[in-house]
Amino acid sequence: MSGDHHADATIARRVRRLETLLEEKGVITGEKVDEAIDAFLAASSPANGAKVVARAWTDEAYKARLLADGTAAVRELGYMDGSYQRLCVVENTATTHNVIVCTLCSCYPLRLLGPSPSWYKSEAYRSRVVREPREVLREFGLVLPDSTDITVWDSSAESRYMVLPRRPEGTAGLGEDELAALVTRNALIGTAAV
Repeated sequence: MSGDHHADATIARRVRRLETLLEEKGVITGEKVDEAIDAFLAASSPANGAKVVARAWTDEAYKARLLADGTAAVRELGYMDGSYQRLCVVENTATTHNVIVCTLCSCYPLRLLGPSPSWYKSEAYRSRVVREPREVLREFGLVLPDSTDITVWDSSAESRYMVLPRRPEGTAGLGEDELAALVTRNALIGTAAV
């Protein structure tokens, strides 16, 4: 775990102070700030992450770029513009399964996964998935073979993670839109297979 999470509180205080100063000077209104936040949230959806996954499943060159530099590859598709966080994409394989957590708060690639589910923010998930990931995944209905290694990735203020799930068997003839429709937010977090 890093101290990066504490930086979030400092940043939040600075942002609020800046908002207050801008409002006091008449540069922007609280309503305009709310509109900007609403617009950001409206463009944030797990469908975005699903589109990224579908592209990686159908384009090996894109997949290589995504795994090497998630931020740049996702920006190719128009996501994460203006974001300061680094996106790391981790790939599930036949022998390795990845799961995402933020142990101190709820750092999360909002633009790609939409608003985080309440369980992701819960203390129970944040503490248990690190200690007993196989049991937590089982509670989500994902039973992995004992031979599968599970890696837990801890997000921070600077680095966010997204799982690239394994492409389901029998999907060779599907196009990107059809493949994207198979991908769930939980799969992008790692608590589901797809």
